[in-house]
Amino acid sequence: MPEGHSIHRLARQFQDVFVGAPVRASSPQGRFADGAALLDGHTPVRAWAHGKHFFLDFEHALTLNVHLGMYGAWTFGGDETFAAASSIGAPRRIGETEDHSGPASAEPPAPRPTVRLRLEAEHGWADLIGATTCRVLTPEEVGEVTAKLGPDPLNDDAPDLFVSRAARTRRPIGVVLMDQSMVGGIGNIYRAEVLFRAGLDPWRPAKDVGEEALRALYADNQALMREGVRLGRIVTTAPEHRPGVPAEQAWPEHANYVYHRQGRPCRVCGRDAIVVEEMAARKLYRCTVCQG
Repeated sequence: MPEGHSIHRLARQFQDVFVGAPVRASSPQGRFADGAALLDGHTPVRAWAHGKHFFLDFEHALTLNVHLGMYGAWTFGGDETFAAASSIGAPRRIGETEDHSGPASAEPPAPRPTVRLRLEAEHGWADLIGATTCRVLTPEEVGEVTAKLGPDPLNDDAPDLFVSRAARTRRPIGVVLMDQSMVGGIGNIYRAEVLFRAGLDPWRPAKDVGEEALRALYADNQALMREGVRLGRIVTTAPEHRPGVPAEQAWPEHANYVYHRQGRPCRVCGRDAIVVEEMAARKLYRCTVCQG
């Protein structure tokens, strides 16, 4: 599932290349025909994200809301003026880079049968497939969705609500960080990496972590996710643990500490101590020495 930095990159892309001019909306698959009809011919005025939810506000006070889930993805294309990532979402691509291979054209190809929503603008197009959620909301309904979400570090939300909620639960901190009602946008990779960087055992009850450490976790996630927005990929290693390798070249070999690194020496302690376990039906990666 794409983590929060990818959804914020998606919002930035829509803001840059779709906002401000009318779009043609259709549902080649047919499952979103009524929703597409509500948006067709209208003008996006703002693209934004909260956690793993993407929102596209239109001038007639309706909002497109998409949650990609495990299998959703946006695919983009356009003419030579359309500078955008080729794909954001699943299946996971190697980063999210501009791709203008082949003839540049604002005319989209024939849609695949799985395209839930197609948006077309003057210079490009976007296709959505496989999303868990794709709906059109009123302003009141948008408020109901965001009210259920925890603070989003990438929106510069204060950490107070996360800290106060986490400090009252005995659930493991590794579970709490993945709970979108506690904090928005953190997924399996950021969860594993930020806990390693903090030297915290993911199984420790959140209330035992302490307010100062909870605030530090939030701030570190904020910094790492901002770097993810900049790079288009998740890089969590500090420069001293990838000497001579800049962040732009770190992925995948030098990008992470524990995620998908079970059976390999830890970059910090040097021991063969990275394990993969199951926590709340998701894989959990940790170093049993550094996070013991």
